[in-house]
Amino acid sequence: MAVLAAACSKAPAPAWGGYVEGEYVRVASPVGGTLDRLSVRDGDTVAKGAVLFTLDAVLERAVREEARARLLGAEAQAANATKGRRADEIAVTQAQRAQAAAQAALARAELARQQELFAQNFISRAQLDDAHTAMAQTQARVAELDAALAVARLPARRDEQLAAVAQADAARQALRQSQWREEQTQVQAPGDAIVSETYFRVGEYVPAGQPVLALLPTGQVKARFFVLEPVLGTLTTGQPVSLECDGCGAPIAARISFIATRVEYTPPVIYSNEQRARLVFMVEARPQQVGDAARMRPGQPLQVRRMDGGTLTR
Repeated sequence: MAVLAAACSKAPAPAWGGYVEGEYVRVASPVGGTLDRLSVRDGDTVAKGAVLFTLDAVLERAVREEARARLLGAEAQAANATKGRRADEIAVTQAQRAQAAAQAALARAELARQQELFAQNFISRAQLDDAHTAMAQTQARVAELDAALAVARLPARRDEQLAAVAQADAARQALRQSQWREEQTQVQAPGDAIVSETYFRVGEYVPAGQPVLALLPTGQVKARFFVLEPVLGTLTTGQPVSLECDGCGAPIAARISFIATRVEYTPPVIYSNEQRARLVFMVEARPQQVGDAARMRPGQPLQVRRMDGGTLTR
């Protein structure tokens, strides 16, 4: 009966050896600076938007204030280009024009007297011409000041106004850049994750683009296992597999997400002597549920089985 029961029982599908691989996010800042504050430690769980680290921002703040001052100056110049001269300056020109008008009236009266004297032969033609010239000069001066008053009330030329507006816009964009650089000195978590490792300590200089720490986002783990070349043709992406690991509880349902196109002589991690010196292909599978992914830890050994229960060629 024992032999009969053993013959009737269904043997489990052969398993491939593998391990859990984490998909880490290495967080860096696009600007460099001294690490002023490290807000997390290895192993901490962080939520999306939580502050991870802060760089010293003294230089960025100074650049921002400089850009703000340049913007204020450019905006003032742009506004000034739309206005005429100041009221006090116009008042000066108006006073000059009144003085010139008075001189013109005096020259006109003097010309009239000179014309009477010339008609009575008391003065020469040259003296009469001088009176004509003096009156013409004073009238020209009045016309000059009338034109100056009209110009004083005009704004700058259209081209100058456009140039002032463009300079103000350039200063505005420079301020945005400086504000963005200052914001980059404080880096936040891109999503819910676990702090896997920190690479710098407070007081150290962090070059621009250099990762300060590594995060393991929630659920971003996958199974990596290796199959022999004869079995490769029986696997396809999307095919269901079952993942088993020590302490994981019930098997974890997953699907194959990647099949390598290059052969390897041996897996990078050796779990048994039988796997040595064999031609194998790397295959990756992802858990179908985020909750199942949380049961797996990077580096943890796995047994991977095909869920259809078919016999695997070894």
